Amino acid sequence: MARFKKADPWLSIVVFLLVVVGLVFVYSASVVISLERFGNPYHYLVRQAIALGVGLVFWFVIQRIDYHFWKKYSVWFLLLTLLLLVLVVLPLPFAPTIGGAKRWLYFGPINFQASELAKVFFVIYLASWLSSHKERMESFTKGVLPYWLIVGLIGFLILLEPDLGTATIFLGIGLILFFVAGARWSHFALVLLVGVLAVVVLSVSSPYRMHRLLAFINPENDPLGIGYHARNISIAVGSGGLWGLGFGQSRQKYFYLPEAHTDSIFAVIAEELGFLRSCFVILFFAFLIWRGWIVAKKAPDDFGRFLSLGIVSWFTLQALINLGGMIGVLPLTGVPLPFISYGGSSLVLSLAAVGILLNISRQRKEIIT
Repeated sequence: MARFKKADPWLSIVVFLLVVVGLVFVYSASVVISLERFGNPYHYLVRQAIALGVGLVFWFVIQRIDYHFWKKYSVWFLLLTLLLLVLVVLPLPFAPTIGGAKRWLYFGPINFQASELAKVFFVIYLASWLSSHKERMESFTKGVLPYWLIVGLIGFLILLEPDLGTATIFLGIGLILFFVAGARWSHFALVLLVGVLAVVVLSVSSPYRMHRLLAFINPENDPLGIGYHARNISIAVGSGGLWGLGFGQSRQKYFYLPEAHTDSIFAVIAEELGFLRSCFVILFFAFLIWRGWIVAKKAPDDFGRFLSLGIVSWFTLQALINLGGMIGVLPLTGVPLPFISYGGSSLVLSLAAVGILLNISRQRKEIIT
């Protein structure tokens, strides 16, 4: 450990700021529904705070584990990922259907979303595979095909939940790492075309996803039906104006805005803080992405480079999909905002991934600027 440098402090600071924003607005966005469901305005805040405590433990422990450790067991992580994703879609008592989807596993007091854990293991495995087989990426049969069989299999299992938004994140991570690993332009263009076509076909082939697409195109067409969620997000964001209604003063969280404390939390932030101040959240994410990119650039080897890029791609794509839905430039997908939306699985595993990033930064080739 003597050869390790100090972890990137700026990365830690920006994650800390995002988590603080998340705690504050999980409370503000959930206070009404917490009172209505549990008679306690702090129910969701307390649960998020507990998840934060667990996540910080993972962060600080993992930060001190040499990231090469994860490469040794990457195949086992892949097998565990596949097992969990299969279990979650089977008709098992510890894999209940909630809200029409099967995404959770319950093992006594421990419950988590299998896809959140899969993100960490997926990135570790792809980074390990690419660092060991990078020279194969110019060959379609030896490199491109086996790589995308793994990505496609995991994406398919997540689609069975069903969760197109999360599956798109996995596809995006795979595509970014595929490009960085030196894939031929012809192979990259082919995969990108197939991926886009697959997302389009899946979007229009499911009535539920088709309704969301129609709501994105014209939310006013059915304001009390398929356009209800998108319309109330627009009202929340628009009501905030430049400076907002004031902290705690959101009107849409009074049962107008579905999932106010989870997927739609940025709409509450924009309504209460306004356009100018809510832009700081976007700037925090931009800064996080920049620091992560620097960690990847300074990584001492290919595994560290692919691993850090995979984690940064995960945070980037998830934030873009969520924020895009909130400001009306993308359809709503039900993807949470990293570090901010309510959700223990997402917060704990995102902080664990930050721990990996920080360990890579401790082994950088030169001082991070």
